Amino acid sequence: MMKSWQGIIHYPLGERGLKPRRSGITMVIDKGLGMRELKDLLEVAGNYLDFLKLGFGTPALYSEEYLKAKIDLCRKYDVKIYPGGTFMEVALLQGRYEAFLTRIKELGFNTIEISDGTITLDHKIRQYCIKRAAGEGLTVLTELGKKDAKVNPDISDLLKQADHDLAAGAWKVIMEARESGKGIGIYDMNGEILEEKLEDFIMGIGDLTSIIWEAPLKNQQVEMITRFGSDVNLGNIQPNELMSLEALRTGLRGDTLRLVLRQQEAAIVGK
Repeated sequence: MMKSWQGIIHYPLGERGLKPRRSGITMVIDKGLGMRELKDLLEVAGNYLDFLKLGFGTPALYSEEYLKAKIDLCRKYDVKIYPGGTFMEVALLQGRYEAFLTRIKELGFNTIEISDGTITLDHKIRQYCIKRAAGEGLTVLTELGKKDAKVNPDISDLLKQADHDLAAGAWKVIMEARESGKGIGIYDMNGEILEEKLEDFIMGIGDLTSIIWEAPLKNQQVEMITRFGSDVNLGNIQPNELMSLEALRTGLRGDTLRLVLRQQEAAIVGK
């Protein structure tokens, strides 16, 4: 893609890798985008979008024709599309996981999210679900943590779950933060990072590129890019904030352009 300012302005934080990416992943949450909205999003920012999550069980609310049209459109732009994990949890709760997998493939989905954010899922069943989906050729994402702020798993338990999921065939593991980004996972009730929890998780996870951090709030996105660089994996991004996130990743916004200024100041001091 020939960029409009190519040769005139370069990205302060450097060029982004092309799709398919293994890091610098952006996952957007779709709560009911219409086809025209989705087409506009993909035409404008499809190069910056890796995964589209159909949240809140919305896949069940579309007609089959409409759902297939959304899936086909995403695949045209090399965007992986999948139903949110809670929808899969409903299938498990009703004893319909195998039928759920079959239907996913019939509709044209290429990715699945496996989670137990609401239900309680036995370790062996979770492992089976991951291996079974991976065996069907699906890209498997799993999610760590609970959606209820009153249920707060230990970081050590989340780390064990991440290791088990990746070993079973998960491509990436998502750190739960819900749509709000408040009071869940590594965030406090104001959406600020809980430093000790984050540090403990980082120390134990090994490969940071295996994690997608749900970061729906701008301050969270800035913090993650500041800490881990432009190629940090981020999720639960609102569709209308996809371009602004990409501007953060490339240093075209003041919030992350400051990183370049700090680097330059440090280089001057070091001379």
